[in-house]
Amino acid sequence: MQRNSTRRGPHNRGMLTALLRTFSWRALRHHPWRSAAAVAAVMLGVALGFAVHVINASALDEFSQAVRAVNGQPDLELRATRGALPESLYGEVARQPQVRLASPWLEVPVRATATSGQTPVALRVLGADALLLPAMAPALAPRAYDGADRLAMLAPASVFLNPAAQQALGLGTIDAQTPAITLQAGLAAHPVRVAGTVAAGGAPLAVMDIGAAQDLFGRTGQLTRIDLRLQPGSTPASVQQALAALPGWPAGVQFAAPQDDVQRVDSLSRAYRVNLTVLALVALFTGGFLVYSVLALSVAQRAPQFALLAVLGTTPRERQALVLLESCALGLIGSVAGIALGTALAALALTLLGGDLGGGYFTGAQPALQWSTPAALLYGLLGVAAALIGGWWPARHAQHLPPAQTLKGLGAQAGRGARAWIGLVLIAASALLAKLPPIFGIPLAAYVAVGLLLIGGIALLPWLVQALLARLQPLAAGHALALLALERARRMRASAAVAVGGVVAALSLAVALTVMVGSFRGSVSQWLDSVLPAPLYLRAAGGASGDEAAVFPPDFVHAVARLPAVARVQALRTSSLQLAPDRAPVALLARPLEGDPARALPLVDPARPVPPGRVGVYVSEAVVDLYGARPGADWPRLSEVFRPPAQSGKAPAATFFVAGVWRDYVRQHGAIALDLQDFARLTGDARASDLALWPAPGSEAGALRSEVLEQARESLGASAADALEFTSADAIRARSLAIFDRSFAVTYWLQAVAIGIGLFGVAASFSAQVLARRKEFGLLAHLGLTRRQILAVVAGEGAAWTAVGAVAGTLLGLAVAAVLVHVVNPQSFHWTMDLAVPWPRLGALALAVVAVGSLTAWLAGRLAAGRDAVMAVKEDW
Repeated sequence: MQRNSTRRGPHNRGMLTALLRTFSWRALRHHPWRSAAAVAAVMLGVALGFAVHVINASALDEFSQAVRAVNGQPDLELRATRGALPESLYGEVARQPQVRLASPWLEVPVRATATSGQTPVALRVLGADALLLPAMAPALAPRAYDGADRLAMLAPASVFLNPAAQQALGLGTIDAQTPAITLQAGLAAHPVRVAGTVAAGGAPLAVMDIGAAQDLFGRTGQLTRIDLRLQPGSTPASVQQALAALPGWPAGVQFAAPQDDVQRVDSLSRAYRVNLTVLALVALFTGGFLVYSVLALSVAQRAPQFALLAVLGTTPRERQALVLLESCALGLIGSVAGIALGTALAALALTLLGGDLGGGYFTGAQPALQWSTPAALLYGLLGVAAALIGGWWPARHAQHLPPAQTLKGLGAQAGRGARAWIGLVLIAASALLAKLPPIFGIPLAAYVAVGLLLIGGIALLPWLVQALLARLQPLAAGHALALLALERARRMRASAAVAVGGVVAALSLAVALTVMVGSFRGSVSQWLDSVLPAPLYLRAAGGASGDEAAVFPPDFVHAVARLPAVARVQALRTSSLQLAPDRAPVALLARPLEGDPARALPLVDPARPVPPGRVGVYVSEAVVDLYGARPGADWPRLSEVFRPPAQSGKAPAATFFVAGVWRDYVRQHGAIALDLQDFARLTGDARASDLALWPAPGSEAGALRSEVLEQARESLGASAADALEFTSADAIRARSLAIFDRSFAVTYWLQAVAIGIGLFGVAASFSAQVLARRKEFGLLAHLGLTRRQILAVVAGEGAAWTAVGAVAGTLLGLAVAAVLVHVVNPQSFHWTMDLAVPWPRLGALALAVVAVGSLTAWLAGRLAAGRDAVMAVKEDW
């Protein structure tokens, strides 16, 4: 590097500063396509990341507001770990001196219809004490229609709907003469009258008197929860201690804080939200490479001008700052445009898709957009930072340009590439970070490991180019043009690393996401085959869950098993357990497991033998991670919370033994499976939620359905038979995979954007390399090579470089996929999967990248190998 010793006065300094500003501005203005490419890359990355953040923040805020409106602001909540609370508990709690106000609640999920033929609407019915609602939950205070009875809230079979329920049922503006709507709970249909409205927002719900709700749904003596408002000076901890010390206090009562509902959804959806954000930032990562490629092209084309600036008196640091200023300007423009585009995308997604982005965590909510200035500044700074990082190496190149050699056309010599040990150290550090546990439930170390793996792999590119192309040299020994292309590609390994960096960045991320999504979908498909052994399933229509879905008594199950068209019937029962107040309930699945549990459950490892006197349970992988249940050991926690309060003291607590771990891709919050007979013995409830049906040999599915419905009319009643729903295993499988594809639709879109940005970066990289070699092409033309031959050499170099990039990108992508499949996914969602590599798709993707790279090099060569290249040689004469 040469230092300019010319002394500069204030006047010369001012002229030089003005010249630098003009130089930078003209560089951006006179190459609008190039500047637009870099701005678009930053803009898309910032827009996607900011849009995902705004959508998730808006959905969570809307859910939090709805929970506060529905639950009010109690100081403490009492819930049952399983089943319902006994109503007798309410009076005992309300009499405590530390309790100022106690409010009982009954919640029943139903399906509502306003007219015949209308699609049922999922609705929550909240039974409450109307006299306590203004103090405990003002948003649920009933407002009767004009002309309605003032005591309509206390009337039987009368409900008050919130705006979401009115809109979903198509009622619009209604009055006291509104016809009745029908609420279906299980197999029973209940006509009710809409008497007014409530102001609570959120998902559709209906409010009615708690006594009327108990009578209507047959829940006499049952409560879902009890809310407490405490006396001044009392604390939730002291009240909890006092209540638990009461004589005869039932087992299975759980104390919860009012914010636990929001905490449960927040923790459940956090992994999905974080993964979407990281995938959105992938576009910003590849955008940084495009900024790098574009600025590398700009510096290569303006190398003589930078050398002239050096002769005129600019220092190396000023030349470096000039390029960084350009990258900062590109990043700033892209970030501002990205924030605007991200806001528009978020508003459109919230309007069309709601707030769940396919994840299903905020179903039914239509949140309003919540714009955040700090988040906008954060993502804007990320965009500027990505542009500055992308412009760092081109700025270093401009800083270290030797002025004299560059003016003579000798400044584009191959530099020494980065040493291989740097890449190896980064990859080793990535492997170590991948072994670390999650931090606050988020695989932060694994995300850093993926970033180091990508950077380390790209740092090894010069060494990989040298190694692979050296092995190809014997194949081109007899062909002069092929040997020329191969030798230059091998010896210009630093330039090759620049050219194929975009290829590797785009292809590795594409390969990783392709393998991860393909592995997940294949594992889900195999899992469905395991958990859906029967060809036909019967349950109550409406999608009720938990104990609400238990509608089939044992007599009906036995009667169906005796039907001629039925070869076999298997009863299934679904319930739930609230193991922790700040987490979602764990699903409790009861099914026949005697003999070989591996036939009914997709076990991870062979089942352990259950010791005598123990009740064997099989837990999902999420239960192992969230609650510490270990296979081959007793689980005292489950033994403590299993019994419902109503059965306290009636039966000894069971001792549960974890006999195995199984995969469950539906319940991220965890699931526990036990034998159906053990469930009936411990709970005294032998009802079934679903019936798995196998047709008799020679019987058709239509005949089986007719016989089962006839038996249902005889045993359960005509109205109950009309509420039954048959579903085939193929239909459940197709619907489940459709939900999977919808959940990953955003992932596919983000992947496509990242690939598009990366491929554009490939084009810019090759343009930078080829356009900087006009004099070299002119020399080849003077040596006798035709234009066609020069283009063949250029295309051969492009094919060689992109082939190396395809190999490196595929290998690096497989390594990243291994981290995503075996580390990020288990730490995020608490389930494992088998790594499946779709080689045909990966091969087609690699070939497409090689073809695009070769074509790009050929097109760039056409622009650089014309008459201007021949005339450029005269500059050295």
